[in-house]
This record gives sequence, structure tokens and C-alpha cells, in this order.
Amino acid sequence: MSNFNWQLVPSFLAAHDQGSLLGAARILGISQPTVGRHVALLESQLGTPLFERTGRGLIPTSAAQRLADAARAMEAGAQSLLRGAQQSHSTLAGSVRLSASQPVACHLLPPLMAQMRSELPGIQVELVASNAVSDLLRGEADIAIRMVRPTQRSLVARRIGHSRVAACAHRNYLARRGAPEEPEDLLQHDLVGNDRVGDIRQGFAAMGHPVPPEQFGFRTDDLIAYWQAVRAGLGIGFVAAYLLKEDPEVVELLPDLPITPLPVWLVVHREIRSSRRIRAVYDFLARELPPLF
Repeated sequence: MSNFNWQLVPSFLAAHDQGSLLGAARILGISQPTVGRHVALLESQLGTPLFERTGRGLIPTSAAQRLADAARAMEAGAQSLLRGAQQSHSTLAGSVRLSASQPVACHLLPPLMAQMRSELPGIQVELVASNAVSDLLRGEADIAIRMVRPTQRSLVARRIGHSRVAACAHRNYLARRGAPEEPEDLLQHDLVGNDRVGDIRQGFAAMGHPVPPEQFGFRTDDLIAYWQAVRAGLGIGFVAAYLLKEDPEVVELLPDLPITPLPVWLVVHREIRSSRRIRAVYDFLARELPPLF
């Protein structure tokens, strides 16, 4: 189709992946009506509906699935061409985009970045502080520090350590409520939990103590706000153990609590790991990040 408008495809893909126009608008940073208009124009060009509109969101049609597969293949090809062009000009000067979770980005990385700045002064770091898994395949980051191993074959993942999770509370809270002596005692305390992420509730269920959301007096998925809530004495929380070094008034509880440490993966795209500047940052992080956070 000679007049096919490929500029409409990003809105279509975002709507396909998110399952709603609102979700697509948030991902793309544009308005919901704009996304809806793009999808409608694309349907008009193709002469076929791409989504079934329901009260619960968008359901892709078979035509939408075929278009999504083709569009992603083209996107991957374009990114491969771009990476090849970048490699041809690869030096130890330039920018490297690094993605990490909020606590890692805000607490672990800054001193390491200061050290790296002296070792690699020609490299600028663009830090993406996000709890979402950045998509290296789409160029959202060059290197990512993840707590889950990627499954895409075009990504290379190196396991560099573990991040220990600790139950903890501020001394002011413990002075008011006392300290739990057994895991079961946690159910009698004020708990700081997640909002939409279910990791903490799943942990309780795995210990044989399923708890409803209402059990948590304060809930947030923002990990920096979570840590500050624990520091403010809102209750007992579950945080990366390395955060405890920053506030001696927050103490670890029940050190034998069966919480499995999270594996830490250093991830890079297979094609760009040969870039000198990206390889230099990758090797620095692999060497300097502690094996146990």
C-alpha cells in the first residue's frame, strides 16, 4: 500500500500492548483522543477493524495481531540498522543510557557513577530510574540492572549478585508497638505494603499466612515513597537490605524470615555490547556492583 501511513503504527502498537487507549496515551505521552484518532485512521486505511471496543478495554482482532507482528519485525529491523550505525562510530566518548529500579538508581548508583566519572570522563550516563522493565529491544536503554532475567534471545544477561530483602521498622514504631518475635506476630502489626504489585502479599501466602490488602495500613508501588513510609514509622515494611545502612533508626526484624534474595542481572543487547563505550560501562558495573546488595 503506497500511501500507508507508518506514523500511525506507534499508537496502534501501544494500544495493542496496553489494551486501552488511555494506557497507550500514558505510554506515548500524548492525549487519549489522539491515540483513538490514529487507530481510527489506520483502520480506515486498512479497511478493517483492528479492535473490538468493550467496557473493559480493547480486544485485538486477527488483523490487528498480524499487523502487530509485521510492525514489530520492521521496528526490530530499524533498530538493528541504527545499532550498526552507532557501532561504526563507537568510542569511549558519548552517552550510555542505563536503566535501574528506583532504590538502585537513587541509593546504590550515585556513588558508583561518581567513581565511574573519574575513570571514564568522556562518557555521560542517562539514568532511567524506573521500576518497570525497560525494553532494550526498542532502544529505551543500552544497559539495564534487573531483578528478573530477560527471556529475549537477542539480550545478554549476566548474573552479578543478589539483593537481600529485609523486614524492618523504625525504632519509634517499635517503641509504640513492640517487636515481633515470630513471623506470625507480623499479622498483629501495622504493615507497609504494595498497591497493585502483589509481591509482599504473595510472600505472606507462601509462608502460609495469606493477608488481604486491608491488612496493610499504607500501600504504594513507589519504592522511594515506600522506604520513606517505613522511616516515618508507619509500620513494618520489606525493603532492600542495603537501604538500612542509610538510617540507623530503621532496624531489621526477624532476620531468619524465609525471604528469598532477588537475583541481580546486568543486561545488554547482544548487538551493542561490542560498542566500546557501552562495553566500558557494562564492565565497570559488573566489577563494582557488590555481589550482595
